[in-house]
Amino acid sequence: MARKDEARLVYSTGGETARPEPVAAPAAPAASVGIRLRLERRPSNRVATVVTGLPGRPDDAAALAKALKSGCSTGGTFKDGVLELQGDHRERVEQILAARGLKSKRAGG
Repeated sequence: MARKDEARLVYSTGGETARPEPVAAPAAPAASVGIRLRLERRPSNRVATVVTGLPGRPDDAAALAKALKSGCSTGGTFKDGVLELQGDHRERVEQILAARGLKSKRAGG
């Protein structure tokens, strides 16, 4: 039973074994657009500062998020690479990031 090279074997009783598909190398992560600071309005007229694009591995980004929370003296959460701080702390976050040599940009209106 002959088969074409571009055809993928689905089922065969002829005893042929399928060649393993070549495994592609993992793609490099996309270039980060940088650190973005955004202010979100929450229910009951609360505001939250949202910081996205923190650089480094997840452990490094979590450590930076912890430093930002303590530097702003506020509570917050860090999930899925996004830091949410309670209140409007955009100026203070920019100062802390600039002191660490990181550039940030305000997003939104």
